[in-house]
Amino acid sequence: MKSTFEQMGGTYRQEGDYLLPNILPPVPPDYRLGKYGRMRQRYLKEHRSPIYTAMFLRGTLFEHLAEIDRICNTQVEQIITQMAEREGVTEAMKASDQLAWVEKMNNIQNRAEEIILAELVYC
Repeated sequence: MKSTFEQMGGTYRQEGDYLLPNILPPVPPDYRLGKYGRMRQRYLKEHRSPIYTAMFLRGTLFEHLAEIDRICNTQVEQIITQMAEREGVTEAMKASDQLAWVEKMNNIQNRAEEIILAELVYC
């Protein structure tokens, strides 16, 4: 008589005297997680472990992390562009005063990342 696991298409492997089910997480696609995807994964693992475990077992964790990574990257770029325009950080400024331009762009990038982290990664 087959077990429910075997009826659903599951298989076992022999490890010494024991039969262990062949349960492996799905193989993720060729997308490599970036900074924001890894940060989201660590946050879920450390602070929202039931959600992390449920997504891992359902096989939706990697898709979620990849989506968060893509969204964060595009949002950061958009926010940086908008803030730079609003604050008058231009190519002319870059040509005339490079240190001031770098200072302002670093400030804008840090603020944009803080917005994204608060709204998408650590929520």
